[in-house]
Amino acid sequence: QVQLVESGGGWVQAGGSLNLSCAASGSIFRINTMRWDRQAPGKQRALVAGIASGGNVNYADSVKGRFTISRDNAKNMVYLQMNSLKEDDTGVYSCYADGLTMRRTQFNSWGQGTQVTVSS
Repeated sequence: QVQLVESGGGWVQAGGSLNLSCAASGSIFRINTMRWDRQAPGKQRALVAGIASGGNVNYADSVKGRFTISRDNAKNMVYLQMNSLKEDDTGVYSCYADGLTMRRTQFNSWGQGTQVTVSS
């Protein structure tokens, strides 16, 4: 089984920064996509940033220029550097990964999420 654990969330004032980390562990042969979604209060979960195994990235329009997603394939980790945080960035940030297990079966997993609260 592949497990994801997020860390780095917390409370921050508007304009501040946070760096989220997500560690994947388990029977992993290869991780393809890793992504961060968030669920803001009263809204559905939506993509914030994603990164493919080769390094291609995509971002929600609302975070372009402020957030940076990166990954460390050797460590099976993905990061989300969040700068110039706004109140609208508040929400539960969840990490996602898909790929192949050591048995070459497909997996997709979500972490439990980490709360990010931005106050103005």
